Amino acid sequence: MSVDQSRKAKSSVNADEGSVFATVRNLWTYMWPADRPDLRLRVVLAIAALLLSKVATTLIPFAYKGIVDSLDGSQPNNTLVMGLAVPIVLVIAYGLGNIIDAGFQQLRDVLFASVGQNAVRKLAYRTFNHVHQLSLRFHLARRTGGLSRVIERGTKGIEAIVRFTMLNIVPTLVEFVITAVIFVYMFGVSYLGILVVTIWGYLYFTIKASNWRIAIRRDMNNSDTDANSKAIDSMLNFETVKYFGNEKMEAERYDRAMAGYERSAIRIWTSLGVLNFGQAVIFYAGFIIISVMAVNGVMNGTLTLGDFVLLNTFLMQIYRPLNFIGFVYRELRQGLTDIEEMFKLLEQPAEIVDKPNARPLVVTGPVIRFDHVSFHYDPDRPILKDVSFEVPAGKTVAIVGPTGAGKSTISRLLYRFYDVTGGAITIDGQDLRDITQDSLRAAIGMVPQDTVLFNDTIGYNIEYGRPGASHEEVRKAAAMAQVGPFIETLPKGYDTPVGERGLKLSGGEKQRVAIARTILKAPPILILDEATSALDTKTERDIQSALDIVSANRTTVVIAHRLSTVINADEILVLRSGTVAERGNHRDLLAQGGLYAQMWNRQREATEAEEKLRQTANDPDGFVKTVAPAAE
Repeated sequence: MSVDQSRKAKSSVNADEGSVFATVRNLWTYMWPADRPDLRLRVVLAIAALLLSKVATTLIPFAYKGIVDSLDGSQPNNTLVMGLAVPIVLVIAYGLGNIIDAGFQQLRDVLFASVGQNAVRKLAYRTFNHVHQLSLRFHLARRTGGLSRVIERGTKGIEAIVRFTMLNIVPTLVEFVITAVIFVYMFGVSYLGILVVTIWGYLYFTIKASNWRIAIRRDMNNSDTDANSKAIDSMLNFETVKYFGNEKMEAERYDRAMAGYERSAIRIWTSLGVLNFGQAVIFYAGFIIISVMAVNGVMNGTLTLGDFVLLNTFLMQIYRPLNFIGFVYRELRQGLTDIEEMFKLLEQPAEIVDKPNARPLVVTGPVIRFDHVSFHYDPDRPILKDVSFEVPAGKTVAIVGPTGAGKSTISRLLYRFYDVTGGAITIDGQDLRDITQDSLRAAIGMVPQDTVLFNDTIGYNIEYGRPGASHEEVRKAAAMAQVGPFIETLPKGYDTPVGERGLKLSGGEKQRVAIARTILKAPPILILDEATSALDTKTERDIQSALDIVSANRTTVVIAHRLSTVINADEILVLRSGTVAERGNHRDLLAQGGLYAQMWNRQREATEAEEKLRQTANDPDGFVKTVAPAAE
């Protein structure tokens, strides 16, 4: 299903709407996959198995009637069939009928298992893929735990809808029709009238009560999403929780969210009890009326004792699918409630999409040019204002400036996480809006300030730069990033797990792994987004030498906080309030005595103070002295 198809489907996936079948029609592609004839065959065979089980179900009561009639004394019992008395033959037939019924029902479930699971997988895949197509703006606002819960509930909901619709509703209706014909033929229209009124009342009450429970289910889903989001958020920020000793506060915060879930869950079970009791009252009221009519028929001689048993057996057999229809409807409504949030997610449009005629990027230089670029997240708060500069092929341009000047926004625009609101960005004369995003991002390598690794091995995280690279290529990239010797000292080497977000590694080690995977990617364009600002001075110097190797002969944009890392750049741009305030090389900018010179002097003084503090912290013998806080 395409994104457009998903949007169409979503327009009918609303648990408040009256027609479940309208939703089923829009979800038909999952139940009858066009690209899987084997699954279509399974659907046909599953329905055939189910219909055969219904035939067995319809015939079983007649065997039961025959048993009772043959034993009530009104007929001789010495008639033999295949050498056995008729009652015994009928008992065997009754038992075999139930075995056949059970066998075909299980065969149905076995055949349909692949169809249901394929539907779940396809929907989960499309949702997962769509989430990755959404904009950075969406992901900055999302809650990871809540998002995963929405997808989890949605995939389970689609399985329930697919399974119950295909295998239960239509065959049960067929069984009702067959039973109705039998009632009219054997017992008369009056019996059918009571049965129809009973079934109508049962279904009407079930639908109304199930619709009432939808709001409760939504509250429970929202509470579940909220609790899961808080749990995931707290686990991801485990160290922060420990830093401030807020374990109790986090537990209470989670408990408050779970209290809302508890209240909703209690209401769900209470409302279910009301629903089940109401259904029983309606059905057994009809059962009593029909049974009283049948008793009168037996007493008047118009019905046999076997007819009474047959009638009651049919009523019990009707109650089972009728009760199941109620269950199916409840599950369908619950499934719709569960998947509506996921289809809202599928409806969420991707902010950045390729043009229909977008072409792959052709790299010749590459030369990057910002041509009068303006950008804002909010029209009332411009970030970049008429910014123009060029990064020549194989050269390095650094962008510096105070916090909030718009430095990191430039890297996001270059990666096309957002589109410019004014001007244009080109690579070798090709506007980023006219080329495919895949080809653009394949040409750019990024080493960010905050390196987050996958919870896998070091080797996997380096190979992520170019999936499928050989182990030797991974080792070579690690060596160039100056992380190879460290990895070799580990007991498991490249198979060493790095933990969630890479927390088992130090900041410098994570940064070297990030550099290694960028080396492995071998992009013609490199972005260093404050790649060393979070590191200590010594580690920064070590990392900087690795970065110098990576950026050699590549068109490089360096976004820096520490000016010591950009002194060798071919050109330095100084941003202030979204505009280019100064530009030139390190020496020229110092000579200008402007903003760059002020920033340089402040950082140099801070570095000198740090060095002096480090030197005075140890006496000549190497023992650490107690150093008074600077404020004192």
